[in-house]
Amino acid sequence: MTGTPQRAPQQAELAAFLRAKRTRLQPEDVGLPRGPRRRTPGLRRQEVAQLAAVSVEWYVRLEQGRVGTPGAAVLHALADALRLTPDESRHLHLLARREPAPSTPARTDRVRPSLLQLLDGIPLFPAYLTDHRLDVLAHNTAARALFGTGFGTGRADNTARMLFLDPAARTSQLDWSRVARETVGHLRAGHARHPGDPRTAALVAELRSHSHEFDVWWNDHTVLERSAGNKRVRHPAAGELRLRYDILSTGPAADHLLFTITPADPTTEHALRRLLTTTAVGADVHPISAA
Repeated sequence: MTGTPQRAPQQAELAAFLRAKRTRLQPEDVGLPRGPRRRTPGLRRQEVAQLAAVSVEWYVRLEQGRVGTPGAAVLHALADALRLTPDESRHLHLLARREPAPSTPARTDRVRPSLLQLLDGIPLFPAYLTDHRLDVLAHNTAARALFGTGFGTGRADNTARMLFLDPAARTSQLDWSRVARETVGHLRAGHARHPGDPRTAALVAELRSHSHEFDVWWNDHTVLERSAGNKRVRHPAAGELRLRYDILSTGPAADHLLFTITPADPTTEHALRRLLTTTAVGADVHPISAA
């Protein structure tokens, strides 16, 4: 007697695991619009595929147990898309590849100790390190005072996401359009240096789906690698600040970027010093956009 082949128990477990993890998420949890007449509980398959930068057809086959062994990078992208915990991510790799996930070091572990020392050695001026995706890898106390105690975590773990998806960014960045357009160009340059990076593709897909400006500027293929400039920000506690920024590449492929921010006038310098003093005594720090 012939019929449809039964999936192996581990493939069935993988399918059930993926379905469970996408149904627990709502579109707004991952920066996607809900849209009208939504009946699907949680995320749709095409939304997971979009966030992970894979084809819908491939993801459907994965849930159905009809693909070969997925690559580790693709599984990392799926784990990010589904907001899996470290334990859940390891479980995903075991189900899909029959082997543990490659170890992913903490962000600060990917930064040379000398660069961390350099950050800590710049006590008066905000400074932070990103990778080519603009993920925040490390920052100093002055950056936390300027950008908020949550800087480097949650939505503020990536300066492009923070700039485009945090409503407070448009209020704090007085030159928002210019800074945002430069950020898109900078992200595209990093994308070109690291083609095929699924985490970059997932970030771009997220921003394109949730920000009309980002989508328009990404489509015009502008490449702008900032190295220095000026910007104005409005801080809830310190008022309007006029700042200079410098961006230094720390490797041949610009894997790490060092951002330093310095005052552009004496008024801003005094305001920054007061802000640092306030932070040192434990007062609340209000966030602004770091881009």
